[in-house]
Amino acid sequence: MRKLFSRLHLWLSVPTGIFITLICLSGAALVFEQEIKNALNRGLYISDTKGRQNRMPPSQLIAVVKKQIPDSLRISELRIPGKEGKSYSLSFENAGKRRLFVNPYTGEVKGWDRNYSFFTTMRKLHRWLMDAPPQKGEKTAGKMIVGISTLVMTLILISGLIIWIPRSLKMLRQRLAVKTGKGRYRFWHDTHVALGFYATLLLLVMSLTGLTWSFGWYRTAFYSVFGVEQQRQRPAGKHPKPDKQQEYDFTAWDKALSEIESRYDDYESVSLSAASAKITAESSGLKKQDAVKFNRHSGEIEQITDYAEQPLSGKMKGLIYSLHTGSWGGTATKILYFAASLIGASLPVTGYYLWLKKRRKKRHSRT
Repeated sequence: MRKLFSRLHLWLSVPTGIFITLICLSGAALVFEQEIKNALNRGLYISDTKGRQNRMPPSQLIAVVKKQIPDSLRISELRIPGKEGKSYSLSFENAGKRRLFVNPYTGEVKGWDRNYSFFTTMRKLHRWLMDAPPQKGEKTAGKMIVGISTLVMTLILISGLIIWIPRSLKMLRQRLAVKTGKGRYRFWHDTHVALGFYATLLLLVMSLTGLTWSFGWYRTAFYSVFGVEQQRQRPAGKHPKPDKQQEYDFTAWDKALSEIESRYDDYESVSLSAASAKITAESSGLKKQDAVKFNRHSGEIEQITDYAEQPLSGKMKGLIYSLHTGSWGGTATKILYFAASLIGASLPVTGYYLWLKKRRKKRHSRT
């Protein structure tokens, strides 16, 4: 049985190893993307009070901001950080995912969030092998290769774990350590075996969750395992018509925010939209958002649904994302995911080295 899994492990790894290395390496590069962006653009996210003690109410802030932006931009959401000294950010119906940051004390527009070509390239490599689909949800050859390679990676990890299982306590100690004084081959062998074992669990979590973005059938099965019915997605190009800008009553946002702040002592952020809000609780990793509905004209809160009370179907996407990226445990788990991804990228490389060495040794023994 061990011999069978050894062959399976080898012949699955040989054709897909290079793709697995690229997927893991690009994934490692994305782990601390937001932290790096925050460090590089601190001036965008932090706002000087400029002698003012209080932040502007939403309606007053938006009135000031609208004088500084084109009339074509239609405000759809205002995100308010819980901590003083941080910038507010605005989303627009016709500006994609870009956000505009503003000083909440003066209304001064600070600028748009910045995308860096390095992270854009790493994301395209990680998800589509640079073969990005023209529209969300469409298939490409690159996306298919990533999906198949990730599926194969899962089988490689499971077969590798079965091969790793030691037959004695002495062998267990050997397989948990990397020896440096017994030659190059032994060093790379121990590195492949020991580091592979330490990273296997996290790599399995990444691959099993990552597959939900690759295959619809897998996503349906994954949701079903947890007893969740997958939410239907609208076909591309068929979206509900956005509310007209003139129907927005931003003074209602003032009332809604005031009532939210009277009910919540601490929060990470409040996101206000037409007649609803999302309250993100202070959390080191997993985002826990309470959902709020309020009257779009008076701002009076009509309903608050705590995160714990929300159905699992509504939380599933966020849970999968946090498990895939390592954000669920904050900085500590991100460091572990970063290390595991680097190990995952190295395993095919060390595996190729060991395989080629064995082949060369067999050829020499025959001659």
